Parts: sequence; C-alpha cells; structure tokens
Amino acid sequence: MALDSDSDDGMDAFMDKFKAERYKKALNEDNWEEELDRIPLFMKSIPDEIDPMKYPDLACLQAIIHDDDRTPEEQVRNLKDEANEYFKEKSYEKAVLVYTAALKRNYEKNGDDKDTNMVLFTNRAAAQFHLGNIRSALKDAAIARKLKPDHLKALMRGAQCCVELRQFAEALWWCDEGLKVHPTDKKLQELRAAADKQKRAAERDARKSKVKEKKLLGEKKALLAAIQERGVKLHQPDKPQHGSDSEDEDGGSSVAMAVLSLDALITQEATGARVFLDEQGVLHWPVLLLYPEHQQTDFISAFCENSCFLDHLAVMFGEELPPWDTDRKYLPQNLQVFFEDAAERLYQVNPETSLLEVLQHKRFLVKAGSPSFFVLVEGSAFRVAFLKGRRLM
Repeated sequence: MALDSDSDDGMDAFMDKFKAERYKKALNEDNWEEELDRIPLFMKSIPDEIDPMKYPDLACLQAIIHDDDRTPEEQVRNLKDEANEYFKEKSYEKAVLVYTAALKRNYEKNGDDKDTNMVLFTNRAAAQFHLGNIRSALKDAAIARKLKPDHLKALMRGAQCCVELRQFAEALWWCDEGLKVHPTDKKLQELRAAADKQKRAAERDARKSKVKEKKLLGEKKALLAAIQERGVKLHQPDKPQHGSDSEDEDGGSSVAMAVLSLDALITQEATGARVFLDEQGVLHWPVLLLYPEHQQTDFISAFCENSCFLDHLAVMFGEELPPWDTDRKYLPQNLQVFFEDAAERLYQVNPETSLLEVLQHKRFLVKAGSPSFFVLVEGSAFRVAFLKGRRLM
C-alpha cells in the first residue's frame, strides 16, 4: 500500500536528518577497541583493581554479585545512600522504594538498630511528603518520633503533614512537642505560628459557614411554610405517586403536605433558578414551557404566582415570532396550555388563569422545584396526534 504524500515527505526529512547527524553515544572511532573492552559483556579479562570511575558498569555488577559478602550494616548504609541520591535527584518514588528496602534489610539483620530505623523512617516521610502521600508521610514521621521523641526532623515533618491535612490542632501539638526539646528552633516556631494562624482562619470560616447555613435553612423553612399555606404539592421522587382521585380530594392539605420536603426545593442545576419568596410575600417559580411539535422549550426563571399564562405568551409570541415557527401559527390567541399529572393524564389550563390557581389544582405536582407545561396550537394536526391515546381531563 502506497504511503500518502505527507508520509513520504516526513520519511524523506527524517532520513536526511538521520544521515546528516552523528550518533552521539557511539564508540569513538580512534579508540573503539579500548572502549569496547570496558563493557563487561565484551571484556577479554577482568582487571585486578576495579576503578568505579573507569569501569562503572563492572563496579555495579560486582556490587550486586558480592552484596552478601558485606556486613549487614554496610548493606543498609549502601541502600540508604542510594535512596538519598534518588532524593537529591527528586526521584522520590525510587527513593521511597529504596528506603523501604533499607528498612526491611535493617529489621532482618539489625532488628534493634533504632537509630538507623529512625533516620530511614524520617527520610521516607520526606519522600512521601514530596510525592503528596501526606498520610503515609505522617505515619512514617510518627514512627520516627516514637523511636526518638526529640528528633527535630520527624517533629517538623509531622507538623507539616498535619498542616497539609488541615488538622491544625494536631499540627500545633507536634510543634509544641518539638518546642519542648528545641525551644529556640526558628523554623519550628514559624511553623507553629503559621499553623495557629490557619487554625484561627479555619475556625472563623466554619463559624461564618454555620451562620450562613442557619440563615439559608431559615429561608427554606419560610419558603416551605409559604408553599404549604397555598396547598401546593411537591413531588417527592422516592415516594410513589399512584394518581388516584381519592387520595387528595380535599386539595392535598393532609396527605400531600406530609411529603413536602426542603430537599424538593433544589436549585435547578442547568439554570441556577429556584422558587423564591419576595419581600411582599409573593412566590416566584421557575417554569418550563414545552413545545413538543418543534422539540423546543422556553424557561421562565421567575414566573410570579399571580401572573397568568397569557401574560407571558403575549410577550414570547407577540410582535416577533420565534424562527422555528415557520408556519407563523404560534400566536397567543391560538395557543393552549396543558399539564400532566403523576398518572400521565393531561389537564387543559385556561391561559387567563394565574399560575397559583393551576399549582393549587388537586392533580398538580411540582417536580424538582420547577412546574412544567405543554403548549400546543389549537386545531393543528400535531395537537390531534399528540392528544390521541392520552387521557384528557
């Protein structure tokens, strides 16, 4: 299969560059035999004395092969030094792995070497901290402090972890424990001051949040009381609605009021609008108008309960009709409004009726805090098809 022109051009450019550039890691043309003899695989003989600077690969292999010949202390020290190098290079994941290996080796060979374990746990805590594994770092710092209660680095690291976790009271405890044995340490003093400042700020924010939450709860309760007084019923998703006429013949004052919930007055995620009570004690609802013939919608963010549907329809379909109404038939006088109950039965609404009167209908349920209505054109073929097979009350 032939390559396209772009692929051909790219390959030609690559080959030209490949031919022009020299391989930077290739053996030197003048002394390639000497360099090849330094690679363990191609060595003709092993030198008596292995200089790590001259034979780094061979020295590495020798260290691996003869590691068991070293004392346990040397093995642990080598692992610790290797981990420290990784840490300096900011290769924190590798540092954690090697510190862990050093700890395992030290427990196996020198179980009572608490000082070395303390250093390894402290260093691993630092690596974990830089990786963002704050809880693991705090755990290591706590073990290091247990091994040596006055170890400054462990105390500092424990306090820093607590600050990162926003556990400011615990951070202050770590600082205070450290200042007992290192009372003049400036870094520890600065860390304590910062932790104390953040603790006070967090407490202040918590108080403000509590006041705001209490105020919001009060507003919601007032809103709920206003809805209850009007006899408006809210649909509760987890409560099955059977839709029988007998369950609410009195207008819903008893049974339906029991299902009213503050959770039903949720903020509309898509629009940010919700039902609210104005200073005059009038309710305003977010209302959705559906035009199924054209799969279009209108959202009225604040439909006053005392306004009628015709007020809004006259504005939306007044002098300028929407572009999707190509037949120019969505005139206010031609429109009919319907709502659907829990049993999917349709009820026609007089456009001159106020929103409150419709919401007080014994079959109307407000779903998700937003009443919705169908809008159809009187006498249209779509209206006939839409209502066919549906129960129109």
